Amino acid sequence: MTRHRFYSILPGALVWFTLITSVVLSFVEPLWMIYFILLFDLYWLLRIVYFIPFLLVSWWRYRQALKRNWGVEAAQLEGFDQTYQLIFLPMVNESESVVRETLRVVSESTFPSSRIWIVLAGEARAAATFCPLAERLRQDFQATFFRFSVTVHPADIVGEVIGKGSNLHWAAEQVVPQIVQEGISPERVIVSAFDVDTLVHREYLSCITYVYLTVDEPTHSSYQPVALYNNNLWESPAPVRVAMFGTTFWLMTELARPEGMMTFSSHSMSLRMLMDVGYWQADIVSEDSRIFLQGLVHYHGRYRVTPIHLPVSMDTVMTDRYFPALKALYKQLRRWAWGVENFPYMMEMFWADKQMPLITKMKWTFKQLEGSYTWATAPFLIFILGYLPFWVAPHELHRQAFVANTPFTLEWLMRFAMIGVLVSGILALTLLPPRPAKISRWHAYTIMAFQWLLLPVTFILFGALPALDAQTRLMLGKRLGFYVSPKRMERS
Repeated sequence: MTRHRFYSILPGALVWFTLITSVVLSFVEPLWMIYFILLFDLYWLLRIVYFIPFLLVSWWRYRQALKRNWGVEAAQLEGFDQTYQLIFLPMVNESESVVRETLRVVSESTFPSSRIWIVLAGEARAAATFCPLAERLRQDFQATFFRFSVTVHPADIVGEVIGKGSNLHWAAEQVVPQIVQEGISPERVIVSAFDVDTLVHREYLSCITYVYLTVDEPTHSSYQPVALYNNNLWESPAPVRVAMFGTTFWLMTELARPEGMMTFSSHSMSLRMLMDVGYWQADIVSEDSRIFLQGLVHYHGRYRVTPIHLPVSMDTVMTDRYFPALKALYKQLRRWAWGVENFPYMMEMFWADKQMPLITKMKWTFKQLEGSYTWATAPFLIFILGYLPFWVAPHELHRQAFVANTPFTLEWLMRFAMIGVLVSGILALTLLPPRPAKISRWHAYTIMAFQWLLLPVTFILFGALPALDAQTRLMLGKRLGFYVSPKRMERS
């Protein structure tokens, strides 16, 4: 067995060992399983109590960041006039209205449009619709921005995986030489890789410029904003909203302790780093987190994520019907969970890197392994397997005081853990986009409050199952292709 194969098997093997052992012990040694469930639920409660302060701190920083005039503050810094924004917008079949609104919002940023370079990156397999659309947009926006480039990623390049990463890699190879020819220093270029439906806060580009010009070693950092899925939130099914808010809250918690986080979805970085690592890898699906690892490995552990507490807003998955939307949500979350493909890459790179400190390697190994493990196991252990030993235990075992009282103990532990749901529900109300006029205030906010009762079901169906699916595929050596989530084709 190769080292890569071993590391590919390890995350899924740990999960399946836990789940199978839990079932077996419930029948063979139910008392052992009851001890384990009691300890696990206590651990989960402590985990929630530990994370809530980070979530509240991040939310407070988010609210404070919204109040600052980043454009004015950034303009006062030395080097501001020489800093450029390079924005990649990879796309396939998104409608013109979606892309046009994204470009309009960028053009209204407080950062000068005269130093924004737009790259609209399309796919050859959709060239029939993309090329005319791109030409119309270029004609309308090229006078607004410093440059407006259009790239078409060829189909069927040997060794590539169809997806965002390979598209970005091709686009960077076409555009970066042009930047160098312009005489622009790579250290002065901040690169953003956005989903094409990403609507940036008008102060975002100014904020990231301010941070870039004030932090230590700015080229050794990626920059992660708060990801909101607000563009079509009111029209989305309740399970979709709960899952998307859960993603936002997880990310906000990570932003409050960035020493252990990777980049996710739409984010930014320096052009110098991108050039140093050879751009995005073209043979993987999870390019958003992999590009961070490329930097971490290239700089031997001297690479980090710097939080940006301003939002970028994207679409939730959207179809014309309810249940297809849930199916699409599952596939989207499975694609996110496919970030586990980074684990064997990370371990192999760590093994080969003699300059990276051992403590750094240990920290990242534990972080990634623990994250994928709890993602796939916790919902099953809490809501399903935690009850199994009580259902199948011999009648005489139920006579023991410890066993008889344990269900009540677990119930109280879960009640205390509900504080996490309460905090999430309250904070979610503060992050909502403006309410459409067609939806009554009472109806809207009642639904938004009671949707959190779906959390146990969402936790399993759109949390543990996609993660288990992804890790099992990796364990069995099966590839997962890039899934383009169906979203709104038009914006009103």
